[in-house]
Amino acid sequence: MPVSLVETGSFVADELSQVAPAQAGRVIKTPVSVGAYVKTGDVICELDHRDAALKVAQSKAQLDQAMAAVRQAQSRIGLEKGNFDPMVVPEVSAARANYESSEAQARLATADANRYANLVATGDVSQSIYEKQRTQAETAVAQAKASKQQYEAAINTARQSYQAVGSSQASLEAMRAELGQAEKALEDTTIRAPFDGYVSARPVSVGEYVATSSSVATVVRIGTLKLQLQTPEKSAAGLKVGMPVTARVAAYGGRDFQGVTSAINPVVSSDSRAFVVEARFNNSENTLRPGMFASARVLLPGTELAVFVPKSAIVRDRTTDSNQVFIVEGGKARLRVVTLGDTDKDQIRVISGVTDREMVALNHQNDLYDGAPVNPQPVK
Repeated sequence: MPVSLVETGSFVADELSQVAPAQAGRVIKTPVSVGAYVKTGDVICELDHRDAALKVAQSKAQLDQAMAAVRQAQSRIGLEKGNFDPMVVPEVSAARANYESSEAQARLATADANRYANLVATGDVSQSIYEKQRTQAETAVAQAKASKQQYEAAINTARQSYQAVGSSQASLEAMRAELGQAEKALEDTTIRAPFDGYVSARPVSVGEYVATSSSVATVVRIGTLKLQLQTPEKSAAGLKVGMPVTARVAAYGGRDFQGVTSAINPVVSSDSRAFVVEARFNNSENTLRPGMFASARVLLPGTELAVFVPKSAIVRDRTTDSNQVFIVEGGKARLRVVTLGDTDKDQIRVISGVTDREMVALNHQNDLYDGAPVNPQPVK
């Protein structure tokens, strides 16, 4: 017979999500019930969104204000696409023109004063006229210096205004981020299914206040199920991923479900001296359900000798909840408790309790007891 490993375990969902809200709030709608099938993105719960909607409106208004501030700061310095040029700022242009005009007047007044100085030396003009021209030249030079200072101050003011544009743009980006957060908070008031599956629990109702740690629904994906088998450590050597697995559950009697090992836990529990072997089963018809207890047989490589007896040899003792057979030995019946395995037509495998070549009783078991004398007749 093929070598196999028989263990028990429970089916679990392929995916299970206890859906929690991203923010706290009061429940206003629960459009799904237990057992409902939902698709990714379907609404499974809605929270009161009035505060979040007001926050979005407030953030939009603040964003509009920030955009207006940027435009105002840009227009103040005549900023267009390209690099900043302070000379295009109207205040700077006016200050520069005033400075250039004052500089020209100072040069002209200085030249006149120098000419009158020469005329005084030759006696062609009076000293008083020369003094007047010199005073006018000095005044023009002072005005030119003042205009230059005003021009430099205008340039500095323009540069500061340019820096203010950067600050306004930073504030604008902050407002955009705040609006994005407000819109996400509004979106989070609608809680959606994370994947296709069935709702297995919906613990909240309309009017309840839920926190971010609360579960508003449990969604399970059961198109594929995982069977988790508790396996003793002595069986670790022969197990690999991809081995065939046959499972049975009480709800479907002798029906066999076919799967394959998909994962082997590398850690053995120090308490139970066992590890978990996981097998995946196609459940497209939704026949199996998470939580079902199953007995499974993992088919290992190679073959082994097996002992079979006719089904009629098995006696079920309900008092001890055990399977028994009577061995005929030396003209007497001997009671044996056996462990049963697979069935092959009218034969059943005995895992332990009977060895090959032993004689078993096939009838009159109700008249037998351990040590009872028998006169065996071979089966014809």
